[in-house]
Amino acid sequence: MKKVLFYVLLAAVLAGCQKSQSLEERAAELCAYIPDHELLEKSRDYMTEDFYKVLDTMFYRLPEHEAMDHEWLYYFVTGNGGTIADFEVVKVEQTDENHAIATISVRQKWEDGSFDESTDIEEHRLYMDRVNGEWLMADFDEHKADCIRYIAINRHEQAVRQAISDYLLREIAPYYRQGELCVPTLMMVHETDSLVWGDFWVFWYEKSGDTLQIVSGGNHAGRMTICEKGDSIYVTAFEQTVDGAGNDASARRIFGDYYDIYRNMHSNEAVREAVRREQLEWKLKGER
Repeated sequence: MKKVLFYVLLAAVLAGCQKSQSLEERAAELCAYIPDHELLEKSRDYMTEDFYKVLDTMFYRLPEHEAMDHEWLYYFVTGNGGTIADFEVVKVEQTDENHAIATISVRQKWEDGSFDESTDIEEHRLYMDRVNGEWLMADFDEHKADCIRYIAINRHEQAVRQAISDYLLREIAPYYRQGELCVPTLMMVHETDSLVWGDFWVFWYEKSGDTLQIVSGGNHAGRMTICEKGDSIYVTAFEQTVDGAGNDASARRIFGDYYDIYRNMHSNEAVREAVRREQLEWKLKGER
């Protein structure tokens, strides 16, 4: 009887060891699919569906600079230093039948295989869920919640931008020589819950072969009053800077403490052109 009990206990211990080893091996395998600078299409098969969708939105459904401005996302593990992440699974804790947390250490190494001695070894947490009998990556360093919050903020910002664009298209664009397509350029200076100060431009385009050429347009800087009612966001008032000799005085009055930001933005033609091209490309991409 004692022998039988011994073998039963031994089998249980061995089974536990095998399960632990299996989880560690799976965690090590999943490390290859941790996003870093890009989200691999094949990562879909190694992540829970909702985690992949959240990351896909962040990486590919928002303008590129939105992700790059948040290095905790875009540079997921290595940072922007040109190194390669070297992963080692330290331990795996199975919290219940379908959830586990792997602690992994990350050390940076160069492309030739040598380690970057200037960086410390970091520890990260890789969350794993068992779905249909297979362990998948469900989160990494709690970034999923960060992403969801940021997506909600971004969608609100995009709704405000859309309301401003709609206003410019409706109230300003008809006074210019019209082309085939009108796309406003929005350069935000400062925002509160109900006010937006910005350097706004309206451009009409004509198609010429495979390119778009500007046929008319102009500047309409100032302060817009934004109203939110239910799911709707719209502009209720727009105080613009005046043309001619009184332009600078009106800009100082309207922009107030944000005048220097506005002036630096307004006077930088290279920045304005880069923003115009980016927002035009984003508009065209959304219409495809």
